[in-house]
Amino acid sequence: MKPLLLAPLLVLPSVLAAEGPYPVDPASQRHEGVPVGTVAKHTFKDSKVYPGSTRDYWVYTPAQYDASKPACLMVFQDGGGYVNEKGADKVPIVFDNLINSKEMPVTIGLFVDPGVTPAGDGKSQPRYNRSYEYDAFTGDYAKFLTSELIPEVAKERNISPNPDHRGLCGASSGGCASFFAAWERPDQFRRVYSMIGTFVGLRGGDETAVLVRKTEPLPLRVFLQDGSNDQNIYCGDWWMANQEMERSLQFAGYEVNHAWGEGPHSHQHGGAILPDAMRWLWKDFPKPVEVHYDATKSRAKDMLIPGKDWELVSEGHGFTEGPVPGPDGTVFFSDIPKNLIHRVGADGKVSVFMEDTRGTNGLTFGPDGRLYGCRTGSGEIVSWDIQTKEEKVHATGIKGNDLTVAHDGTIYATEPAKHAVWIIRSGQEKVLGSDAFRGVNGISLTPDQSRIDVADPGGRYIWSATRAADGSLVNVQPYHHLHLPPADPDPGSKADGIRVTKDGWLLAATAMGIQVFDQPGRVNLILPPVPGARYPSNLCFAGPEKETLYVTCGDKVYKRETKLVGAMAWEAPVDPPKPHL
Repeated sequence: MKPLLLAPLLVLPSVLAAEGPYPVDPASQRHEGVPVGTVAKHTFKDSKVYPGSTRDYWVYTPAQYDASKPACLMVFQDGGGYVNEKGADKVPIVFDNLINSKEMPVTIGLFVDPGVTPAGDGKSQPRYNRSYEYDAFTGDYAKFLTSELIPEVAKERNISPNPDHRGLCGASSGGCASFFAAWERPDQFRRVYSMIGTFVGLRGGDETAVLVRKTEPLPLRVFLQDGSNDQNIYCGDWWMANQEMERSLQFAGYEVNHAWGEGPHSHQHGGAILPDAMRWLWKDFPKPVEVHYDATKSRAKDMLIPGKDWELVSEGHGFTEGPVPGPDGTVFFSDIPKNLIHRVGADGKVSVFMEDTRGTNGLTFGPDGRLYGCRTGSGEIVSWDIQTKEEKVHATGIKGNDLTVAHDGTIYATEPAKHAVWIIRSGQEKVLGSDAFRGVNGISLTPDQSRIDVADPGGRYIWSATRAADGSLVNVQPYHHLHLPPADPDPGSKADGIRVTKDGWLLAATAMGIQVFDQPGRVNLILPPVPGARYPSNLCFAGPEKETLYVTCGDKVYKRETKLVGAMAWEAPVDPPKPHL
């Protein structure tokens, strides 16, 4: 593989030294004989993602466009400035020249202005959506582009669906919006040019650099530009934030390039080098943008297998939960609203194991080989013989969510309404383990079974409790520190199912994806949600060596091979190695 290009572009020193005037790239000027594309202006008012908003957008179509062949796409935020041929960027001119010289493929330009929501009386100041759309580290803007605006443009243009054929560009808040959209939907966009990007504390952008380091590397190619005289105000320092972003992208192994100057918060430098940025973003096309595990310094190299991505196991369910490996190599999971338990055979085929489950949610196996479940609808903790389906009721009066069974047969079950963990011992009435948790959901024993961990979906912690000699719970405290979606209007981690590995890692299904903790409770790696799917509700390790990670995601179930090895609570306890930083 070719080495990554990480050094600044080879341009004249004056370009990188001060704010203009910059040398004019020939591609930013009109040349006789170069075919000229067309630009058409439109208005979009029918957004369901941003209801009530209206915005202008422009579509550039190159002269070389052939409707019988899918064209590439580049989306520009704050599009009115980029489409202006007398502005700093002059994108239609640049595209005409670079497409003509074959330095970039035939590419349609989509230039999008942020939305504005008019006041109800038609007289007062409207609601300006720019910061709400661009600075918010959520999936909403990506959803707007992919489900609303791009399909509208595609009604009259043949746009390639291949993410390697799509890119984004923006400046300031538009720069971070471009990165966020690609970050959220790498299945839709792979190339990003961010000028003077606003990776600061307006709506969570200041968390981006840390999340880049911790999150599984994505197949993105990113170009950053900024100047040392950029803004330094109440929410952060743009110049320092962009350098931190560049260092984080390098650390994680991304294809990243940059151009630093001394300019202020303007398009002058970024527009001057736009032709070179486009040349770099589209270099080697149509070769795909790849994930470079060989270059990453993140935990992904230790835990994940290059080329092994998520595979769809099953879909079309109501809401999937409770995945658990069976002793016979199969995997079981529940479908709560449809009152079903499914089984994934060793051959990968999915079948119904049980019907009329009365809202059974969490599942686990015990050391007796029986399948245990929280039958939420009837308020019972039950188990079944997986051969005969003979049923046994272990406890009543528990509107349980999830459960685990220790190697000694002790059952621990969570009841969210009471913020409680119940203990059920063989032949005894249930007893309250603890209700000192702020919230409860998923539950797991540590590999050595000395503690239990409990997920709190409304907070930012996985709670920990020590098991006393008799199995009771003491010393309850919030322990594992979760990352929260930076701009989610519904605060909380949405932490649900949790599982542990034999070497001490704890994996939690959250709104951010699968967060992987070390034993001291620190997130080392995040596996983002499968693009386009709901964030995961639960997970388990399965397969012959317990190295295949299964996740339930709304109506779907996925799996992925990893380097991790799951620890099963019903098996003999294991002592993980001592943790390190």
